[in-house]
Amino acid sequence: MRKLKFHEKKLLKRVDLYNWKKEQDHREVAIIKKYHLQNRDDYDKYNRLCGHVTSLISKIKLISNQDPFRIKLIEQLLEKLYNMGIINTKESIEQCEKLPVSSFCRRRLPIILCKLKLAQTPKEACTYIEQGHIRIGPKIITDSALLVTRSMEDHITWADQSKIKQRISEYNNERDDYEG
Repeated sequence: MRKLKFHEKKLLKRVDLYNWKKEQDHREVAIIKKYHLQNRDDYDKYNRLCGHVTSLISKIKLISNQDPFRIKLIEQLLEKLYNMGIINTKESIEQCEKLPVSSFCRRRLPIILCKLKLAQTPKEACTYIEQGHIRIGPKIITDSALLVTRSMEDHITWADQSKIKQRISEYNNERDDYEG
């Protein structure tokens, strides 16, 4: 490597190339690999959402227990998180206090496809989504970062023009000769 010029040395005085700020965060890398997050910013967004939920809960806890406004807020928050699929039950607010990032990652479309046995791995599911093989209701989805709510989960199927759907129906002897 060549010797650095004066202005290059001066610029690099404040930069430590050996110790990065995020180097100690092994959990982030593990979650990105496990849930096949293609964009690192998605992890930061989910982390920020978790922080917003926990800060909202801490502000709600400052209100007195008998206040009807607090009860209404808690019900709305639990209902919203339950309908999104982030929490499993609407029983208590304690489960929302330490909301992990992985709870948001579990609601991504590739993970739901693996859960519904439409794909074997999240990577394979991402490929199917990007190629346009998956639809939710009548709409074909090409964004693998889509968060699937509980109501949307029932409408996930193969796209009508999908070669995979045609192969499956051919394998099960359900293919109609009239179809293309």
